[in-house]
Parts: sequence; structure tokens; C-alpha cells
Amino acid sequence: SFLLDLIFSPQYGIVLDAGSSRTTVYVYEWPAEKENDTGVVSQTFKCNVKGPGISSYESNPGALVKPFDDCLNKVKERIPVHLHKNTSVYLGATAGMRLLRLQNETAANEVLASIQSYFRAQPFEFRGAQIITGPEEGVYGWITANYLMGNFLEVFSFLNVTWVHPYGKETMGALDLGGASTQISFISEEPQENFNSTLQVKLYGYSYNVYTHSFQCYGRDEAEKRLLALLLQVRNPCYPQNYSTALTMKYFSGSLCTQSLRPANYYPNQLVNFHGTGDPGLCQEMVSLLFNFTACRDGEDCPFNGIHQPKVKGSFVAFSGFYYTINALNLSGHFSLADFNSSMWFLCSQSWLQFMLPKFEETYARSYCFSASFIYYLLVHGYNFDAETWPQIRFQKEVGNSSIAWSLGYMLSLTNMIPAEGKLIQVPLKPALFTGLLIFLTATALLCLLFLVYLCIVSRNRKNMSRVEHVFIPE
Repeated sequence: SFLLDLIFSPQYGIVLDAGSSRTTVYVYEWPAEKENDTGVVSQTFKCNVKGPGISSYESNPGALVKPFDDCLNKVKERIPVHLHKNTSVYLGATAGMRLLRLQNETAANEVLASIQSYFRAQPFEFRGAQIITGPEEGVYGWITANYLMGNFLEVFSFLNVTWVHPYGKETMGALDLGGASTQISFISEEPQENFNSTLQVKLYGYSYNVYTHSFQCYGRDEAEKRLLALLLQVRNPCYPQNYSTALTMKYFSGSLCTQSLRPANYYPNQLVNFHGTGDPGLCQEMVSLLFNFTACRDGEDCPFNGIHQPKVKGSFVAFSGFYYTINALNLSGHFSLADFNSSMWFLCSQSWLQFMLPKFEETYARSYCFSASFIYYLLVHGYNFDAETWPQIRFQKEVGNSSIAWSLGYMLSLTNMIPAEGKLIQVPLKPALFTGLLIFLTATALLCLLFLVYLCIVSRNRKNMSRVEHVFIPE
């Protein structure tokens, strides 16, 4: 009985997304007999670890693991006990740890060692903690988004258990905004040699040339710190009117991203008072200073910071920080650039009293105007989306119950659930046409079979009648 339970039980995988601002635990589940299929892996549980991201524990690595207990205990309850030892755990750290490794490699190694020590004492199969690169983060996010939306393979329902490559289905580009970095990833039709950031990804026997780039220090939190370091004055046009706060210089100038902006008389614990003026026009002017639009003098394929990028094409999904800021603007899904601008202007003109709603935490609420202005400059002036292409962006948090995040793509890649080669049925026709043709041929074959059966019955009846007539012929 135990052996049967083990064979037919669902399989589980755990991924910890160790971001710059927090760590999120994801539990994924799939049927045991369909490990290498697609569309069967689903997110069954998500938990945010209390406290800041792991890179914040550089001076006290031992203290970072205790907050994990609450989420891990819930995970243990979700996954049957007899499957714990066969459940793999992966921890991937992103831009916060990338910055810490550049700033203090010893501290980064101690943080990872503390995590490894903690998870080796857990009942799960720990597969290691590693700092993933920016391009990896971008590609894994792209894989997750397209996997969840069925853009790689789809079930061919008539054959019930066979997966086919979707006919004429386009992949979606992925836009991810974290706390310390942001990523853009999409299929480029332009020559690969023109762009250093193009990677070839092979999934189920199909090759995709994915342009992906990660902009370090252009995550929401680090970008705002750079703005505060630029201001270094009491008036902040991106904070709501009548809002005031005192921040230490270390808070916004202690980061590697703001090192070049650090004043000569830098005192980490010195307090700086900021007063909000709620001025959307001036806020946008200040945000524009975070981008170097003059680094590329030649060509439109180099929008900012000297990075060459193909022209954006097709549909995009924007998730993580993009989604949460759009949600604060009371927008969702697809909408026009004009709608975004009017919502942003309205939000940025509000006073702090109007912001004080139960759904907003102070640290998030005070920064929504900055976040919206930053997203505008990043997408419009950074990535070159315009009024025509903006509506092709869908701001979305999840597909079904599964979050759009790099973590799922990360696990799928590490477990080889999306093999480079795949045994596919190659359907030269559109699936709907192919299905119709197959049904027609099957129906024709059945009719032919019925006709043959009918002919056999008629022939047999004639023979029987012939025998009867022969027996009773009168003399």
C-alpha cells in the first residue's frame, strides 16, 4: 500500500525566490506519471517569509533563517510526510544578492552558507542555494509566462494524451520588475549578432532566440534610493502632499547602486527629512534623471544606458512590481497609454490623507507615484513602447492560481521538465482543421465498415433463401 501511494502520489517541488526585498516560497505539484509533460505543473501554495530579503542580513547571517520556520512549517503540512524526502528544494537569489556579492563577497558567501546549513536540517531534498544571473532571471520569467499560457505545447484533445506544438502560436514577451533589478525578454526577429543579449533556448525540440537584458539598480527600490540620493533635500515631488518622513543616509546612500552619488560628508546614521509636495510634473522630471538617454548617439536600437535592444514586437506580460503598481492605479489587464497617464497624474496629485487607505502600507503608499513615473519612463523612453504598442502589454499577476515569476521556469529547467528535445506529433495543418479532417476520415471509415457488414448480411440472407427455395421446389 505504501509503495502504491508513493508511485501514484503527486510529486512536489519547492522554490524559494530570495529577492532583494523579501523571500517568497512557492510549492509546485504535478502528477507523477506526467513528469515530462507540460501544462501539468501547478502552484499549490505560496508563502511570503516575514522580514526583509536575505541580502539585508549581511552583518548577521545567522539571524536570517529563523523567519523561514513559519512558511516551512506550513509547507510541511501541505506536502504528505511520506513524500518529504523525495521533494526537492531550490533557492535562487536575485539582484539583492548580486549586489551584495559585488560589494562584499565574504558576506554573500556567509549568507548562502547559513541558508544551506538550515535546509540540510529540513526533511526535504535540498538542491542548493545559488545566486542566479540577471539574464537567467529574465529567461526563467519568460519561460514561466509562456509555459503557463500554453504557448510552448498544447494538448491535442482528440488523441487525448498527446501534446503538439501550437500552430501559429506566438510567444509573449516578459517584463519583470523586482526590488533591485528589472528584466525584459522577448523573441527578436532581428539578426542575433546585432545584440549581445540574445540567447538561444531550446524547448521540446524548438529553438527560440530570446533577447533578454537585466538592468541592475533599476528595480523599484534601488531606483527610488537613487532618486532620494539625487534629491538630498527636504522637498520630494514624488511623495504625496503633506507627507513627511526621516530616513537615514545609509538607507538610500548605503547601496552599491548609490555609491557614486554618496556625498563627501557621508554619515550613515544621519537623518534626512523629506517632505512630499505631490507634484507629478516635477516628479517625472526627477525620474528622467535616473536614465542615461545620451549614452547611445547612433541609432534607435539603443534607447538608454548604452544597451542595444531590438524593437519591441508582439504581446507582453508585465508582472511582479509592474502589476502591483498598476493595481494601485486601479487599472488592470490591457489599457491605453492615455489611461495610464491620467491615472498616474491623478494619483500623484493626491494628498497623504487620501492615500491613507487600509489596503496600502506606508512604505508602499508613499512610493506609488514614484513607481508609476518610473514605470512610465522605463517602458516608454527605456524600452520604446508607444501609444500604439502599449496596449499590447498585459499587466497580470498570475495565470489560474500560479504566479507569473521566474521561480517556476527555474524549477522546470533544473528538473528537466522542459527537455531540449521532445517527442511531438508534427501537425502540418491547423489543429482545428486537422481534427475535423481526422473526424471526417474516421466517420467515412466507419460508414464503409457498416456498408461492408450490410453487404455481408444481405449476401448471407440471399444464400439462405436460395437453399430454402431449392428444398421446397414442387415436382
